Amino acid sequence: MKIDWTPSEKELLLIIGNCAAEMGMPAYIVGGFVRDKLLRHKTKDMDVMCIGSGILLAETLQKKHFPQAFLTVYKNFGTALLKSDDFEIEFVGARKESYRQNSRKPIVEDGTLKDDLSRRDFTINALAVSIDPATFGELIDCFNGLEDLDNKIIRTPLEPAITFSDDPLRMLRAIRFAARLHFKIDPPLITAMKENAKRMNILSQERITDELNKIIATVTPSKGFLLLDETGILELIFPEFVKLKGAEYVDGKGHKDNFYHTLQVLDNISTNTNDLWLRWAAILHDIAKPATKRFVPNIGWTFHGHEVVGARMVTPIFQRLKLPLDDKLKFVKKMVFLHLRPISLTKENISDSAVRRLLFEAGDDIDSLMTLCEADITSKNRQKVIRYLENFELVKQRMEMVEANDHLRNWQPPVSGELIMATFGIEPGKVVGIIKDEIREQILDGKIGNTVNEAIQLMLYLGAQHGLVLKQAPTI
Repeated sequence: MKIDWTPSEKELLLIIGNCAAEMGMPAYIVGGFVRDKLLRHKTKDMDVMCIGSGILLAETLQKKHFPQAFLTVYKNFGTALLKSDDFEIEFVGARKESYRQNSRKPIVEDGTLKDDLSRRDFTINALAVSIDPATFGELIDCFNGLEDLDNKIIRTPLEPAITFSDDPLRMLRAIRFAARLHFKIDPPLITAMKENAKRMNILSQERITDELNKIIATVTPSKGFLLLDETGILELIFPEFVKLKGAEYVDGKGHKDNFYHTLQVLDNISTNTNDLWLRWAAILHDIAKPATKRFVPNIGWTFHGHEVVGARMVTPIFQRLKLPLDDKLKFVKKMVFLHLRPISLTKENISDSAVRRLLFEAGDDIDSLMTLCEADITSKNRQKVIRYLENFELVKQRMEMVEANDHLRNWQPPVSGELIMATFGIEPGKVVGIIKDEIREQILDGKIGNTVNEAIQLMLYLGAQHGLVLKQAPTI
């Protein structure tokens, strides 16, 4: 099979291949770059493998051909990275590996081309293309990777039990590739993953979470989660999510399976956004339903307060998974806490007050919240979904009207605590907060206008109600 190189790719590879040949080191393009070229997907970083020292080849290339490129050498790993504005290429010498039982760090030795390809994770990543001038473009396929590409199947060059026991991160990579490429995983691999799932405990949490995020970032992330669940890995790395599984019935009343509902919400939202943290909000929006589930006679199953409890669960989950504890965490917590609010507005007469409060609390994240809530409208009854979506559209229209009038995104009341203290000559205290909160509430309820003058008049009235004496005229 012939690979269609772009002119710039071919020029670059010929330079590398000629340099390697002059040094007596046959060189090859290997791995994901070859796979993606064959699939006609967008390609980026290249991996060059040579029979010899990859570091020496990279150093020679920089000196003779790419003096402006930045070279980074990783002596402990026997690799080098050559990077410029136009390319990013990693160089490595052919090697073979062996593993110890309690570590995923291999013992590395020099090896042949076949040794190097056999140590790779999957057959579709064990393809090589010669860049030697004499054999340029020749495809080397020792493990039927081309056939597996055609059949859209994930297999390993070696026995899967050996591959996964040696490096359990490959189990997550198999699932990620299956989800990303829409490939099937060969049944023997599924069996080996089930048998080796507990080997995940030798991996760092950061590596696990990095692969999990890549699965979440795929076009249909539910496929990855279902494979994680089937292999027993999900229960080990994300037990809170597994607890969502199952539907319980009492007196003929049941509730939906929140595991599959959440996966549908995740897929729904993934059609509208690539925002990883909004996808995480979809994953966690109902995470507290198992903890808040109650059966109430004559009513059925309830999950009261699951949005509040769920928001509290976000931080420990982020901490354990080594996810960022910054504004991304705050964003996901806010989304989980507010996710019921827009949908609840579809079930009642919409008041401007309710809309103002939602706009105020969501701030600049209101569009993200609405995207999440729309994704959360799921049902096997298609007519019910259509009806909810129509009502939801009315809510969005009402919000646009209120926002146009009141400008409540990231709004702050016209009267500050500092102004209250200066006006009445008082120190910070409880009464300052009471006055400020009351002004905010009356504006949100529409009892007074969102203007400085009306807010100050109310401040003076409330101050008198609390026995405060005017010390100086309020100024803005």
